[in-house]
This record gives sequence, C-alpha cells and structure tokens, in this order.
Amino acid sequence: MKTQANILIVDDDRDVLETARMFLKQEFSSVDIEENPEKIPGYFEIKDYDVILLDMNFKKGVNDGEEGFHYLSKILELDPEAIVILITAYGEVDLAVKAMKMGAADFILKPWKNQKLLGTILSAIQHRKSKKEITRLKAVQQQNDPFKNLIGTSAAIEKVKDLISKVAITDANVLILGENGTGKELVARALHDLSKRSNESFINVDLGAITESLFESELFGHVKGAFTDAKADKMGRFEMAQNGTLFLDELGNLSLPLQAKLLTALQTQRINKVGSAKEISVDFRLLSATNMNLNQMVNEGTFRQDLLYRINTVAIELPPLRERKEDIPILLDHFIQIFCKKYQKPLISVDEQVIEKLKVYPWPGNVRELQHATERAIILSEEKTIYNADQFISSSAASSSHTAEDAVTLDEMEKVFIKKTLDENAGNVTNTAKQLGLTRTALYRRLNKYGLG
Repeated sequence: MKTQANILIVDDDRDVLETARMFLKQEFSSVDIEENPEKIPGYFEIKDYDVILLDMNFKKGVNDGEEGFHYLSKILELDPEAIVILITAYGEVDLAVKAMKMGAADFILKPWKNQKLLGTILSAIQHRKSKKEITRLKAVQQQNDPFKNLIGTSAAIEKVKDLISKVAITDANVLILGENGTGKELVARALHDLSKRSNESFINVDLGAITESLFESELFGHVKGAFTDAKADKMGRFEMAQNGTLFLDELGNLSLPLQAKLLTALQTQRINKVGSAKEISVDFRLLSATNMNLNQMVNEGTFRQDLLYRINTVAIELPPLRERKEDIPILLDHFIQIFCKKYQKPLISVDEQVIEKLKVYPWPGNVRELQHATERAIILSEEKTIYNADQFISSSAASSSHTAEDAVTLDEMEKVFIKKTLDENAGNVTNTAKQLGLTRTALYRRLNKYGLG
C-alpha cells in the first residue's frame, strides 16, 4: 500500500528525475518532477508538499552549491516548515552540511541506493508529521489557555498566574502594578477571560491619553448638543462595559479633580452623560493598572486615598523581566516565531552565547523591549542563526532615543539603527557589518538604499 504523501523532485538532470519518479511512484501517492527550479513557487500554489528533493547545482560545470542555498531559502520562504532533502555529489557533502544549518532536513548522495532514498524520505515524512502534530497541539492548547499570552514558566510569573486564577472568578476590583512593558493589559485580559463576565465586553481605557476636557465625555458619554462638537449622542466607556469588564490603564496620570469624578461614579455605580440630567446605572468589573507608586502618591497628596481603597481590593504586581531572566529564552522563541512568520523568513535560531548575554542585559523596557528588539533582529538578519548579541541589545538600547512607535516605517527603523551603529564604529563598514550581523555587501546595499554611503 502506498504512503499518502506529496513528493516534489527538482533536478536539472532528466534521467535522474525519471529514475527517481519511477521508483518513488511505487511507494508514494504523488510524485512530481521539475527541471527548472524557478518554477517551484507554482507547485506550492497547487499542493502542500511533504518532502522536496532539491539538487545542489543546476548549471553545467558549477558545483559551489550556491544555487542550492538560493532555492532552499526560496522554499523556506514559501513554507518555513518545509522538509527539504538535498541531492548532492560525494564531494559536496560539506556544502550539504552547511545547507542543513540553513534549514535543510537531510541530504542524500547520488548515485543513491533506492532503499537508502526511501528510508530518508520516510524518515523526513515522519518528522513533518511530528512537527505538524506539535503545532496542532500548541494551537489547541493556546485556544483553551487563558494564559496563552503570559509567556513564561519562572516562579515569579507562575505566582502571578496563580493569583489571577484565584481572583478572576470573583468580582473584586483588581489593581495591576508593574513597570512599563511588563504586560499589565495581558493580566487584565486573562482576568476577564477567566471571569463570569467573559462573554461580555472588555473595554480598555488609556487614561493617560484622555485630556481633562474630554474625560467625562469619553468615560460617561454625552448627548447631542451638549457642546459645540457634540453632533450626536455618544456612549461612554462605562456604558460600553455594561455587564462586562472595564480596564482603566495608566490610572496614576489622573489629576485630583478627575479622580474625584471617577470615585463618585464608582461608589454610586451611576453616571450622567454630559448634557443630560438622566442617571444611568452601570454594572461592570473594574480592573485598573499603573506603573506609579500610588501609596507614595497618597503620601504626597497627589492621589486620593479613598480612590485607592476603592480600586485596590486585590493587587497583582508583575515582576520586571530582569527578575525572571529564565523566561527570556521562552519569550525569545515566541517572538521569533511570530516575526519570522510576519516577515516571511525561515525560522531563525539564536546562539546559546547570545542568549546568555541577553539574560545579563537589564531590559529597562521589559518584555515589550525584548519584543521590539527581536523584531528588529529578525528584520536585519540574513543568516539562519544569530551569533551577535548586538543585533538585539544595541538596537534595544537605541530605542530609548527612537522607539518602534516613533518610526513611520520598518525602512525608517532600519535606517536609524544602521546609522547609529555606523556612527558608533566611526564609519568603519567592516565593524558595522559585523555588529549588525550583515555581510559587507548586504550593508553596502542598505547604505546605498538609505543614502548613508
């Protein structure tokens, strides 16, 4: 009985193709052959291939393997999980090993023995099935996991998850504390997802972005004609969160007068829309967050103690990344998978020595900084493995003067970090390329592109 699998063989030698197809058609349900590697993308549009057999060289007299590297990269761009077995001559084994570091699954020498070829392909198919099953199980687990975005297994983050589980099922008001970038909104969403209100709305309000003049209109709503620009009735965030969860982020930014208005609404659970005398009852679960020390602010007279009591039935404090460094490899792997998929790159690995350096770095911007640093490293990387920690840390340190949010485009972001690194190396292209993890040629292309040459 034939194994159900789609096989694609790409080689410029017609005899090799026909011989391989005749043998493999006896063993597998689908075997396609192609002499021109440029046509590979067209095959991927038609079928999902379990294994691709790829020759290392296609031009007569050329045996440097560069074509194999090129088309291997193209295949992995089309499908980062593709299983590619290289077809190579005996003298090209070193090239095949290099290609495996780039993402090839295995290689087979030609002329091959049929049973050796069959065994290699069957092993590759089993490997692909295992990878698919792991991916499927992870997806199912994440779908059912309210902590799917709280990445980490350290004692510090597990303590946070445990507290979330205990508090979420209640209707207690929760104050979430932590430095910028630690994931306070993720905690709020996990609390909502585990609560009795999970089927209702989760309304996020960034109080730091609301001006004093718009505070009441944004939170309580307004009626048509309440002020010059009120051309229609507007529902406020309190009303939007009815029966659900209201998350007030950046709470420490509120002035004392606005704190008083917020406190009144929370105590009475009733609001008046701006321009209306009619009271509206509101019912929601309140979650708040800040990176400020509210107890200190109370002592300084800049935060109301009665409001702090109202919002702080339970406090959840998120640890900074520097206090849970054992989670950095897990977070790094998570972000690499996200950004390699986003930018259609083969999965990139990070050298162990680089990971150790990342654990030493203090990460003042916490998980958000690591996320942005990983994105930049993926954008700049042209290799299968990152061996230079500066691809993360220099870019990350530079973000204090020019963050990802400030950049209009990814090109602008890349230009900024290349210019900064070039300046740090006094214009030395060789050192700059090494620090960025680029070849000199790749760096020259970018310098010309951005007018930095």
